[in-house]
Amino acid sequence: MALKVYGIPMSTATACVLTCLVEKGVEYELVLVDLSKGEHKSPPFLSKNPFGQIPAMEDGTVSLFESRAITGYVAHKYRGTGTDLFRHDKLEEAAMVGVWIEVESQQFSPPMCTIIYQYFITHFHGKTPDQSIIDENLKKLGAVLDVYEARLTNSKFLACNSFTLADLHHLPYIYYLMKTPWADLISSRPHVKAWWEDISARPAFVKVAQGLTLDALINK
Repeated sequence: MALKVYGIPMSTATACVLTCLVEKGVEYELVLVDLSKGEHKSPPFLSKNPFGQIPAMEDGTVSLFESRAITGYVAHKYRGTGTDLFRHDKLEEAAMVGVWIEVESQQFSPPMCTIIYQYFITHFHGKTPDQSIIDENLKKLGAVLDVYEARLTNSKFLACNSFTLADLHHLPYIYYLMKTPWADLISSRPHVKAWWEDISARPAFVKVAQGLTLDALINK
């Protein structure tokens, strides 16, 4: 029985899970959740994620939510196939994967999420983006990317010299950022730019990125 992922292709968190599965060569079924009808707040979905957020995953008797927990599970269960996304046999590198996953979660994602929400999602709700909020978070994101630039001066990828979950979880948000007027946050930092060009060209993400279509929201 194929592993099931509940979500939508344009969701950044869902896209991270799908990219991980493709990297590992794991067969899966994407079960679409209709957010416009509130399916993510319905009892059947809440039994999978009590917080009513996508994605959720079922793998036999295992039921998980939170994208980083799901990708960690996949990376550990299928450690012997595809890309070693957690550097299992190298303790120090595995520790650094954990560090940079935390950096992505706590430092990178909050300002990035706010920028993407303001620029894309407010249009969906018929509202005007708040540029003051965007500007504040652009400044925060720039400071984070300065740290990345320094890190990537001495390391090909964030955790080590191999692609890992620490890099993978940045992919969907940066993909969307590059479709905004602030793509220079990436392109103006040479090592960050080279890193982005490298990781975004991976076949797994190229495949999953076909579903990342939030830019259509601002053209309605």
